[in-house]
Formats: sequence, structure tokens, C-alpha cells
Amino acid sequence: MSDTPSNDQASDSDRAASSAAYSPLYQQIKGLLLQSLDRGEWKPGESIPSELELAARFQVSQGTVRKAIDELAAENLLLRRQGKGTFVATHQEAKVRFRFLRLTPDDGQPKVTGSQILDCRRVKAPVDIARLLDLRTADAVINLRRLLSFEQVPTILDDIWLPGSVFRGLTVDSVSRYRGPLYALFESEFGISMVRADEKIKAVSAGVDQAELLQVAPSSPLLQVERVSYTYGDRPVEVRRGLYVTERFHYRNSLN
Repeated sequence: MSDTPSNDQASDSDRAASSAAYSPLYQQIKGLLLQSLDRGEWKPGESIPSELELAARFQVSQGTVRKAIDELAAENLLLRRQGKGTFVATHQEAKVRFRFLRLTPDDGQPKVTGSQILDCRRVKAPVDIARLLDLRTADAVINLRRLLSFEQVPTILDDIWLPGSVFRGLTVDSVSRYRGPLYALFESEFGISMVRADEKIKAVSAGVDQAELLQVAPSSPLLQVERVSYTYGDRPVEVRRGLYVTERFHYRNSLN
């Protein structure tokens, strides 16, 4: 078996990135797997073909495929299950679901969470949001406002911005009826998987309206987290600006 991709697969790799020809072979195979995930060839929660099948498909060695899958598993895009195979990660899985929620109780004990949708409206993209989502200012976006509580105590106030063309039909009712995490809703109803995010964090003071919703005194210290989330192909599909009450919580991250 050759460690050179077939002509058809090589052309796919060339379209995926102009630098593909200069990438290690397993990185090219990783790119082809990402293309298949992006196209929805394998849905969230479904198994992907075996390493042997993929090696035959791409005309490379099984070791090359395994190295590509290892990287995707390390990035939580694929999940290995002993004796069962490799599956497309889904935000229904606890391991993936909590990857984007970094607020951790100081006492380390899990807390019961609650979510209240305050508003959901379709508007023209503000300039800063359009820039972050790679849109024009004339394009429509969905602005979703949500209050998250822990043990019935308001803790996170989120302003979420989504491309209107991608999230058509998202309403207060549709979000309020859904009982799972938002990212699982985006995945199941709109075919959008959040695969990575960039965040900026700073300390701010609570405004009057924000303080009322979070049940803190005006000017109380809050942690502001701005997140831009991306789907496959590094396409930005969400801007989330959250205000966090951290009296009993801390923001935890792992640096690798």
C-alpha cells in the first residue's frame, strides 16, 4: 500500500488548502477527513469508517490514517470508543458539551444549571459583529440573550450573535422548548458543529440593567468573556459576549 494519496483525493486536498502539498501526509489526510465532516458525510454521533477502510480509500498506510485520527480525537472532533470504533463528536456528549463552559465552582461540586431565554431577534449586523463573523453590515444576524443560573442563582448573562442565513427559523420558542445545551441544538437543527473558539477575558463593572438581571449591586465586578466560535473550515459562526459572576466560581482553562 502506497503512502501517496490517489489523484482524486490529492486534488481534494489541493482545494482544501494551497499549502497542502507542503504538509506532512497525515496532515493532508486530516484535511480530507475534515472535509468529509464539513460536508456531513458522517453525522455527529455516527461512526466513521475503520482505519483500514480509510487507508484503502485514501491509498495510504493505516499508520498515516491513525495519526490523522489521533489529532482529530485530541481536538475533540472525533471520539474513540474501546471495542466500538471512532465516532464523530457531538455536543450531546458530556466530554464535548462542557469543553466550552469554563466556569467552575470554587468548591469543585457540580451545580444544577438553569437557562432562561430573555430575547431572540433578527437584526442587521452591527459593525463589530459583522467583522467578527466575516459578514457585511447589511447582513442579518440573530441576537440571542440568555441568563444562565447555577442552583437557581443568576450567574452568566450571555449576548449571542449568529449569522441569520445559517440560523433561519431560530426563535425564542424554539430555543426555550429545547432542553439540552445550545450547541447541541445548533448541531441537530442547523447542522452547525462548534469545533473551536477564541476568547478574550477582562474585568468589568456591572451596569444597572446587567446588575438587575444578575442580582448583584450596580458596579459590582464581573468577568467579561468574548468568544468567537468556529465550525469546520475555520468559519466563524458565533460571537458570544458573557458576563460572569465569580463570587463562588472561577474561570478554568488548560494550556497545552
